[in-house]
Amino acid sequence: METLPLDAQALTLIALGLGGLGLLGLLGLLLMLRRQRAATSALGGNLGQALERLAASQSELAGRLAAQAESQAAAQARLAEGQQALQTAVVGQVASRLQAQERAVSQALDNRLAEVDKKLHQGLETTRKTTTDTLHDLRERLAVIDRAQKNIADLSGQVVGLREVLSNKQARGAFGEVQLHDLVGAILPPSAFDFQVKLSNDRRVDCLIRLPMPPGPIAVDAKFPLESYHALRIAEDDTSRTQAGRTFSADVIKHVRDIAERYIIPGETAESALMFLPSEAVYAELHASFPNVVEESYRRRVWIVSPTTLMATLNTVRAVLKDARIREEAKEIQRLVGLLLGDVERLDDRVGNLDKHFDQTRRDIDLIKTSTGKIASRGSRILDLQLGHDDDETPAHEALPKADGG
Repeated sequence: METLPLDAQALTLIALGLGGLGLLGLLGLLLMLRRQRAATSALGGNLGQALERLAASQSELAGRLAAQAESQAAAQARLAEGQQALQTAVVGQVASRLQAQERAVSQALDNRLAEVDKKLHQGLETTRKTTTDTLHDLRERLAVIDRAQKNIADLSGQVVGLREVLSNKQARGAFGEVQLHDLVGAILPPSAFDFQVKLSNDRRVDCLIRLPMPPGPIAVDAKFPLESYHALRIAEDDTSRTQAGRTFSADVIKHVRDIAERYIIPGETAESALMFLPSEAVYAELHASFPNVVEESYRRRVWIVSPTTLMATLNTVRAVLKDARIREEAKEIQRLVGLLLGDVERLDDRVGNLDKHFDQTRRDIDLIKTSTGKIASRGSRILDLQLGHDDDETPAHEALPKADGG
């Protein structure tokens, strides 16, 4: 509820007081009239006096009523002016407060809207960044999936090509040679091996690892019988599997014997050779199911190797080559040390000879010093001699004539 100013309250009280006084005056007049009428009735006969008094009272009452009306009109005018001023002041104050409240509400609303807009913008920015990152990750994963699918497709083509290669004997031999070339070239130095080397028996070996004697060069064969192995893998019943196993065992044993006869030459190659199988599956099948083949290879000194075991063997060969090279270097070092010792002995002899010359030189210098000492002593004695002049006290060395030219 709004509080009215002090002037407005005073005017209101004055107006209410004047209104109350007017009502009290009217009530007094009515009472006076009733009393006069009662007196008129009581008196009865004195009508003239009563009328005169009534006229006077009416005149007085009229004057009072006129004055009261004027006073009431002035009070009403002042009340109207006070109400107008009060209304103007109240309306202005209320309007000012409403405007201030409206400005405050507007400012608070603007601040709230700005905060909401900021939070909304931050939320949208965070959402946009998260969405962008998610789409970027999704794009990268899709790219990885695409590359994987491409690699799978390429691998499928390579598997098909590998199957075609392995189905042909010549192509299978070339494939084994390529894989052997990659393994040997990656581990051994170029001077330690050769490919397609012709031996003294007119046989050409796929690879010859050159080791020093002993043990000597080791021959490596890269061909292997794969048809019987495929027949063994596709056998459906025990009978066909047994027959395929016998065929596979016989083919591998024959190949082992051929390697031993062709590539093991006494005095030219090592006493053993290597049969390279470019398939870990065939190597595992031989050692798991055909121990007779492995034992025959041991007796023939033909070591069956897979890509994994060949790497281990080549590392051992590299260690052997390194040891042989160290031995050769040690021999060369010993030879050079022997030559160095000979040079040191000759240098010692020459230093001894030089020391002898230095000793002779020192002795000669000592003799020269002795001679110069004697010469100096004799010269001093000559200078100290008196020539027999009694009157002349001049020393003998001053009396000696000076040679021409000093």
